[in-house]
Amino acid sequence: MRKGLFYGLLFTSPAILGFLIFTLGPMIASLALSLTDYNVFKAHASFVGFDNYARLFSGEDDLFYKSLGITFYFVLLRVPAVIIISFVVALLLNMNVKGRAVFRTIIYLPSIVPAVASAMIWMWLLNPDLGLINSALRWLHLPTSNWLYSENSVIPSVVLTTLWGIGGTVIIFLAGLSGIPKQYYEAIEVDGGGWYSKLRHITLPMVTPTIFFNTIMAIIGSFQVFNEAYILTQGGPNNRSLFYVFYLWRTAFRDTEMGYASALAWVLFLIILFFTFIVFRTSKSWVYYEGGERA
Repeated sequence: MRKGLFYGLLFTSPAILGFLIFTLGPMIASLALSLTDYNVFKAHASFVGFDNYARLFSGEDDLFYKSLGITFYFVLLRVPAVIIISFVVALLLNMNVKGRAVFRTIIYLPSIVPAVASAMIWMWLLNPDLGLINSALRWLHLPTSNWLYSENSVIPSVVLTTLWGIGGTVIIFLAGLSGIPKQYYEAIEVDGGGWYSKLRHITLPMVTPTIFFNTIMAIIGSFQVFNEAYILTQGGPNNRSLFYVFYLWRTAFRDTEMGYASALAWVLFLIILFFTFIVFRTSKSWVYYEGGERA
């Protein structure tokens, strides 16, 4: 027994040490820093208690609430879009059609394209003057948009650019769809049901665990959006795309206020934890597993 435990710990030690050194250790350090006024250019950091958190919630930092509101707006737009579009695409790719593997590859490829390369492509596509999308709209005699350069359209435009990389979510949905027994669909056909009956009574209930997982991952990923703000907009125009993580990064590495940035990071952690907890609690009423058991 002890020998087995020893070898088990020995072989898992790289993962355990990696977690302790690169995840848990930095988290504890950031929690300690959030209680100080630590600045990169200061020789010593002073303990300030919860002053950083008081500064956040007192309204003294108006960019905190602005970045939080912008991020919530982004999450509200992106999460339903990712889930619905990915699910519909997965349904289409799950059909028994010729060349299905090719279409699956095409859908997945954008998700492995480097973030900088994807951003450069979208910057060209969404250019108001020379972009391909506006050129196509002009050719069709449809109204054009300023996309990333307008305060009203910048967030929906960023959401559009993130939908480029939904291939991973589609693959997970495909895995969930492939696990549904075909006998259930055959039973519906025997009873005279069509595609809508299959979707409502078989597909949707059986794929709810996958929807649950993808929703959690989409919420976490949306709250942590950074690349798009950093590469595409730099928080503009007029801070209308000042996403929370981008503001956190700017506070830490441009303004060098590491203590305050650590407080921002812990607030984000608690927000993500709260919404994840809400989804877990509400999942009891809508997530079903094989055999009709609820989560």
